[in-house]
Amino acid sequence: MNKPPILLVEDDEVDVMMVQRAFKKHGIDNPLYVAESGDKALELLRGQNRPKLVPKLILLDFNMPRMNGIAFLKELRADPELKAFPTVALTSSSQPSDKATAFEYNVAGYFIKPVSYEALVELFGTIGRYWQLSEYV
Repeated sequence: MNKPPILLVEDDEVDVMMVQRAFKKHGIDNPLYVAESGDKALELLRGQNRPKLVPKLILLDFNMPRMNGIAFLKELRADPELKAFPTVALTSSSQPSDKATAFEYNVAGYFIKPVSYEALVELFGTIGRYWQLSEYV
């Protein structure tokens, strides 16, 4: 059975590698697609110049160039074809206003990225395992 993909919207290559390692460590073998900005993620989801990506989950960094996480969420939720995708915010921001805005746009979770490698790998593994067990396909 083909497992549904997970979309990681992240511009930091080190964080991308940590997500890949965390998924491998925790046995999460869903295909992982990476977009380095919100606009690139929207291109994947809308199928611009390729088949549409239909992810089981979107892992979204907030601090990115061109289109940041908040701008991405606004556009994602305004699009009738994309608005239902479950999205988890991953950020270094502990600003209450960022968290409030994220939940206004119906994120499934808001996590502040830990500083230590081990804690970050554990966080990504926990998020991945949770969604792997979910009924959403």
